Amino acid sequence: MKPQIRFAALLLAVSVGLAPAARAADDVVTVGACQPITGRFAFAGIAINAGLQDYLNLANEKKLVPGKKFNYVYEDSGYDVEKAVACFKQIMAKHSPAIMYGESTGLGKAIAPELNSRYKVLYASASFSSELADPKNHPFSFISGPTYSDMFGVLLEYIARNKGAARPKVAFFYSDTEFGKDPIPYARKRAAELGIDVVNEIVTKAGAVDVTSEVLQLKKTNPDYVIFQGYILSPIIEVIRATKDFGLKTKFMGTFWSMDKGIIEKLGQDAEGYMGVMPYSYFYEESAPGIAAMRAYNQRLHPEVKYQPNSYIQGWFTGMVYVEAVRRVVAAGKPVTGENLAAVIDTIKDWDTGGVTGKVTFVNHKAGVGRVYRANAAKGIFEPASDWIYSK
Repeated sequence: MKPQIRFAALLLAVSVGLAPAARAADDVVTVGACQPITGRFAFAGIAINAGLQDYLNLANEKKLVPGKKFNYVYEDSGYDVEKAVACFKQIMAKHSPAIMYGESTGLGKAIAPELNSRYKVLYASASFSSELADPKNHPFSFISGPTYSDMFGVLLEYIARNKGAARPKVAFFYSDTEFGKDPIPYARKRAAELGIDVVNEIVTKAGAVDVTSEVLQLKKTNPDYVIFQGYILSPIIEVIRATKDFGLKTKFMGTFWSMDKGIIEKLGQDAEGYMGVMPYSYFYEESAPGIAAMRAYNQRLHPEVKYQPNSYIQGWFTGMVYVEAVRRVVAAGKPVTGENLAAVIDTIKDWDTGGVTGKVTFVNHKAGVGRVYRANAAKGIFEPASDWIYSK
């Protein structure tokens, strides 16, 4: 056999031998994640990680994207931006995922230059930052729900719809952090458009517990509503109890991170009537088909778990968006790349999630929908106080 023929035969044999592996690699969609399994955000990171992993496993079971299998890899980022950036780069180098999940707003901002120019993968995170919902500056990022500004928009819309004859008076009560300040400029503008008077803005350190002076300020302006932003528990609990002691009839509201039912457990009867916006249904709302499916999966795979927190549902819903984006790219006959995945996010319109959230329409890489819930202290749960409201 001539040398050229022997080489061609060898090359053909090698090619045939590698073809199944290559095809197998093409059939796998790797999703990477830097999750805060430890650190001060671990209470949410563990649940988000579980929800995202569970939905991707369910997608594989049900073959929601024919011909594709999702491979989920994650590492602990410890809720530390420097560690999280290293985590992101390590996963990219080792696994070359088409999709990544990040722990925070800080990570999203830190990796943005390289995400846009070098890595080019579809990216979502635990953040609801308005800054990241900007396809011009963050073309590969999306928010798996409404931004904090959208959440304020939903609450203000609810107040406007239930205002009666008088102009409502609202106070914004927020932490002196990026998290706290994020939606405030938009909230001022939207309140004016809706005929709502912002009578006070109170700013504290995150987690402050001595709120005597702040409550005295509320007593002076006597707002109909107070909207908290940038906190999880403290000082919300302290403020609500102190204002009740002063006899104020103010109604209190919060955004996503202060709407876990744990706040009802902490407040007890003082939680009665506390309201807020949730982008997703609660785990106990099994009348929603999407939640019923989630509960059934948990009963089968995690029978010891009787309740999943809001963070779990955020992770689950993010997984739903990832899978839907991949499904659309595959249906269009295109390769599953970050560029192609990012391009289909804003094509998702009136998407029925089975009640996991309202019908989803992505605009500027965010889904601006939420529902107002009210605490029922006796039952220890939040109950819907509105239908799904779409932010303007």
